Amino acid sequence: MNPQEIADFLKSIKNTDIEEITYQSGNNSLYLKKTEVEPVIKINKVVKNIVEKIEEKKPELIEIKSTMVGTFVNTQSNDSSSYIKEGDIIVKGQKVGQIEAMKIIKDVLSFVEGKVVKVLVLNGQAVEYGQQLFLLERPK
Repeated sequence: MNPQEIADFLKSIKNTDIEEITYQSGNNSLYLKKTEVEPVIKINKVVKNIVEKIEEKKPELIEIKSTMVGTFVNTQSNDSSSYIKEGDIIVKGQKVGQIEAMKIIKDVLSFVEGKVVKVLVLNGQAVEYGQQLFLLERPK
């Protein structure tokens, strides 16, 4: 087949529902498959819009970090419940735990209000300076 015959052949199947075709004549063969580039571009725009919307809805998480090295304490005593747990709403200045080191106990206070999304340390766990203790979500 010469280039003009191929072009004519392509024009003849352009507006049909044929998606793939193999043509063979003697020692010559031709395989054609319809693909459209434009929908891919449209899909990329749609995906980009979806990603942007997801990022807009993603809540801003605030970390409450340890201010010293020691042992994290999440209860006043062994019999009492923890100061806070996941899902609790806390206010600025609320006590969320304690850190004990060498018989010195320091309260961990929240510097913002928000909802506790994740408790990252266990009662009695050793913590480092600057270690994340809690993740909070700001109220909307």
